[in-house]
Amino acid sequence: MPEQLDSIDRKNLLAMKLLHYFITEKNYNPVLLQGAEDEIWLENMNSDYKIVRIVSNHIINDEQYNFDMFKTKHIVKKIKKKTFSLSMNVLSIFTDIDDSVKIKEDTKNIDCISLYDEKDLSKYKFIYDTFPDISNKLDFSEEGFQLFMKITGDINKKNKEDALKVDEIFKKKVPYVTIALIIINVLLFILTDFLGYKNAFIVDYSVWGEGIVKYGQFYRLITGTFIHDGLEHILFNMYALYVFGSQMEGFIGKTKFLIVYLFSALTGSLFSIIFNTVPSVGASGAIFGLMGSLLYFGYHYRVYLGSVIKSQILPIIVIELVLGLVAGGRIDNFAHIGGLIGGVLMTMALGVKYKSTKSEKINGWIVSILLILFLLFIAYNYIDFS
Repeated sequence: MPEQLDSIDRKNLLAMKLLHYFITEKNYNPVLLQGAEDEIWLENMNSDYKIVRIVSNHIINDEQYNFDMFKTKHIVKKIKKKTFSLSMNVLSIFTDIDDSVKIKEDTKNIDCISLYDEKDLSKYKFIYDTFPDISNKLDFSEEGFQLFMKITGDINKKNKEDALKVDEIFKKKVPYVTIALIIINVLLFILTDFLGYKNAFIVDYSVWGEGIVKYGQFYRLITGTFIHDGLEHILFNMYALYVFGSQMEGFIGKTKFLIVYLFSALTGSLFSIIFNTVPSVGASGAIFGLMGSLLYFGYHYRVYLGSVIKSQILPIIVIELVLGLVAGGRIDNFAHIGGLIGGVLMTMALGVKYKSTKSEKINGWIVSILLILFLLFIAYNYIDFS
């Protein structure tokens, strides 16, 4: 009986040390699973191992081990669908497995190791390629109850910090910039439509390729996105702007939101003048940019928004693009596509708080600038406006 208690204490202590390392040092978060007993699942979608499993269940034979592999693959498939991941490397750490069981270190993106204690890490050189500091971080000066208190205290502190970050991102905020954009659009609509200036305003300020390229009226790339042709047009666009704008302004902040909106309007207008032969107006290109921004943001926070993106955002984007195709020339679908791409790229350039790396943001700026230059080059060299 005392030997059994020692074994349980050993497993619990090792599991707590591993939890402390992966949560406090490597920014992993617990994954809540139903029916997963004697095992802990952790996720970090920015790590080489997106999933780390700590398995304390006693594995006594190959059949039980193979069943564990089967169950793991089944759960991983579900996580991949939820998180939009094409591939997912998994590290399974077994803390109580008989020596007779043959461990397969690599089974279709699932690496497995067996640890009696942290010293056994030396058997698995590939672990140090991803976690070079793991041995040092599992070495504690504290022992017994003091070690238990330190580990639980550090984990609780990290969890609270993460919870505060999530609350900061997702708490409801007043969308001042979104409201201001709606007011500007509505006021312009009232002045141009209700007071009889609509046709003249469209002629002077719409997204018109010939005016932009031949006459240098670059302001049209933006001014045309604030003009609407009819009550139904502005009501639909302003409703969409409020729905997506209020969300994205809260998620990424007012300044980043405005930059994404204007950049999406710009890329949408450039797509429009390249692929359309008639002037266009409306905020829908910029609004599609907000949808693209939400896709990029949601990918980074897919643990919280994965199901929403899959069940709501993606279907809306697809439906709107299909409607644009079947509507003929009445809807500027190319502006939608350009805005969508612009929204993704500019959000990548500006970064998602607590998630984006410096290299991701640099790549985002490079690609965004190259896109604008490429579209301008095509408009000035290959489009005939005569």
